Amino acid sequence: MSTTVEQTMRIEARPETVWRFFTDPAFLAQWWGEAELDARPGGDLRVEMQDGPRPVMHGTFVELVPYERIVFTFGWEPAPGAPGIAPGASRVEVTLTSDGKGTTLTLRHSGLPFLLGDETTLGWASVLRRLGEAAERHDHR
Repeated sequence: MSTTVEQTMRIEARPETVWRFFTDPAFLAQWWGEAELDARPGGDLRVEMQDGPRPVMHGTFVELVPYERIVFTFGWEPAPGAPGIAPGASRVEVTLTSDGKGTTLTLRHSGLPFLLGDETTLGWASVLRRLGEAAERHDHR
């Protein structure tokens, strides 16, 4: 049985700025972890988490619509303390919608093992809060 986690937040930064925090490894490192990425469909995404036992998330970009939508597969490289989701076993869809003065970000993470739903909800809430803070500091209006 699988579950889906969905979160929506508003960020006081333009979609172009928020986009960069998903597609540029130097910006992604400010909120999620040290990253190696190739931001194109079929390109790898590998992120070493900042917190806890520092597990490594490994996925592949599926779709990138500049400043609007990012889709990637999501899983964890096997390691002590890493959640039981194999690389590529779940899917994350991020939608960025301009609201004039900022961005509404909606994240939908599907294909998760049911038992990891609560843990994943808390994890995304934490890193998305850091994303919002970093993007708001960076956005120059």
